[in-house]
Amino acid sequence: MSVFRLLADRTAILFLGVGVGAAIGYAFAGDIRETVSPVAPPQAQTVVAQSANASATAAAAKPDALECAMPFQPRLLAAVSKDDKVRIGVFGDSFGDGVWAALYHQLPARDHFQVIKFSQQSTGFTRYASLNLEDHVAEQLAGQPVDVAVISFGANDTQGVMHQGKFAPLLSPAWKDEIGARIDRYIGLLRKQGAIVYWVGLPVMKKPSFDTDISGMNAFFADRMRRLDVPFIDTRPMSVDANGLYAAYLPDPLSQTPRLMRANDGIHMSMGGYQRLTAGLAERIRRYVEAAREHAEKDGAALPRTISASSSVPVRPIVPEARPLPRIAEVKARPKPDTTEERAPDAEAQGASATAPEVPVKPIA
Repeated sequence: MSVFRLLADRTAILFLGVGVGAAIGYAFAGDIRETVSPVAPPQAQTVVAQSANASATAAAAKPDALECAMPFQPRLLAAVSKDDKVRIGVFGDSFGDGVWAALYHQLPARDHFQVIKFSQQSTGFTRYASLNLEDHVAEQLAGQPVDVAVISFGANDTQGVMHQGKFAPLLSPAWKDEIGARIDRYIGLLRKQGAIVYWVGLPVMKKPSFDTDISGMNAFFADRMRRLDVPFIDTRPMSVDANGLYAAYLPDPLSQTPRLMRANDGIHMSMGGYQRLTAGLAERIRRYVEAAREHAEKDGAALPRTISASSSVPVRPIVPEARPLPRIAEVKARPKPDTTEERAPDAEAQGASATAPEVPVKPIA
C-alpha cells in the first residue's frame, strides 16, 4: 500500500473516530441504558470470529486460572490495612478509554476503589516515533503509583515496525521480537513500582481483514502474557453471538434482551459493550483485593505465592448491578487525583490494516 493511500485511509478513519468519541462521551454523561437503541436490532453481520487465538488464551478463561503469579504487593497490603482506596490504573489507547469508563462504573469509590485513566488515544507499541510508551508510563507513574494495572493496546498496532535498522512486517518474527521486548519492559516498569497487571485483549472486528490482523495480535499478546505470568482477558468470545459471528446487538446478561454493544465503526464498543467485556475482570480484581484484605488482617501470616480464581473468598455476582454511570458534572465535583483529569473517553477509530515503516504519520485517531 502506498504512503498516500495509507494516509488517505487513516484520515477517513480519523473522522469516524471523532463521531464515535462524541457518541461515547454522551453515553458516559447519562444513564448507560441510554446507549440501547429503541429500534429493532439488525441482523448479525456474517463475519465469523477468528479462532486462531482460542487455544492460546484458553488457560486465561478457565475457572481455575491463576489470578497472578506474584505475591501480594506491600503497597496493596498497606492500602487495604488502612482501608485506603485501591488505586487501579488503566493504560492503553482509545480501547483503554472505554475500559477505564467501564471499570470506573463497576469499581466505584464507595467500595474503596480509585480507577485512574492513564490511557491515551492514537498510541501503541508500533508508534514510538509519536510517543515512547515506556518513557511515558515512567512519567505517569512518577509520584502516583498504582496497585493494579489494566492494559489494553493493539488496535493502532496493525502495521510494521523498525527492528535493528530494518523494516519488520506485521507479526513477522522480527516484529514479534521488537514489540515483545517493548511490552516486556513496559510491564516491568509497572511491576517495579508494585502493581499487579492484567492485559485486556481486543474483541472481534466487523471488517474481516482487520479482524484477521487483530486475531493474530491477540494470539501474540496472549502468548507473551503467559510467559510473563500476566492474566490475559480474552474478550473475543464475549463479543460474538451464539453462532460465533460479529453482532452489533448481543443479549443483556440479566434480561437477555438484545442491547447495542458496538459502535458504528465496527471496531469500538458501546458503553454497555465495554461493561460486558470487563465485568469478569472487575470481579477478579474485587476477589484479589478481598483476599489481600483478609491476608492483611492475619498477623504473621506468610504471603501466598498465588491466588486462584477458584479461591474460596466470597465474591459478588459477576454481573454488576444496573446503575447509571456518574454524570460528567458529578465526576468533576469529586476531588481529583494527582493524575490526568478524569473525563469521558473519546474513541479513536483504527481499522485500517497496514504495513508501513515506523515513521511519523498522521494519527489514525
